[in-house]
Amino acid sequence: MKHIFQQGKDPSKPLLLLLHGTGGTETDLLPLAGHIDPEASVLSVRGNVLENGMPRFFRRLAEGVFDEEDLIFRTKELNGFLDEAAQKYKFKRENIVAIGYSNGANIAGSLLFHHENSLRAAILHHPMVPRRGAELPDLSGTSVFIAAGTNDPICPPEESTDLQSLLERAGAKVELHWESFGHQLTMGEVQAAARWYKQI
Repeated sequence: MKHIFQQGKDPSKPLLLLLHGTGGTETDLLPLAGHIDPEASVLSVRGNVLENGMPRFFRRLAEGVFDEEDLIFRTKELNGFLDEAAQKYKFKRENIVAIGYSNGANIAGSLLFHHENSLRAAILHHPMVPRRGAELPDLSGTSVFIAAGTNDPICPPEESTDLQSLLERAGAKVELHWESFGHQLTMGEVQAAARWYKQI
């Protein structure tokens, strides 16, 4: 997978896995990593799927309707890539914190749903429930921060509250933060995520 790796100053810190939104690239969220933890190593990945020329992490059938078969396949592909990257770049596989926005948040959520111990923690900006009716692995010890919009036209508020309850039922510790700027990724939610990150 096309990606950028940046070695951090402190190897004991988690690796920050950056996952962009639809139409983004691996450079999009690099500034976010600096706000969350300027000393951590960073692995920023570009989605392998193109939709009208725009990179995504998995296909969708329509706005808000995921291609579940492709989602499962691409999630497995990303999980395998993380296994390889951990060996190549010599970071701890069990110490990854994902930071995803929109489509990137959905693939990060899908890692939590489908692959036990794939992430230590996750910051999900404007995610949806990746897959309903799935049996989640044991997420005890996993922390998740969800940033959502009360008036998000792409991701209705109940998607965020449903995701929170599904993750909590699987044992995860979840903080849900609300903004009122639609689907926009705001500095307010980034600052809230940074405060949350210091406590995990």
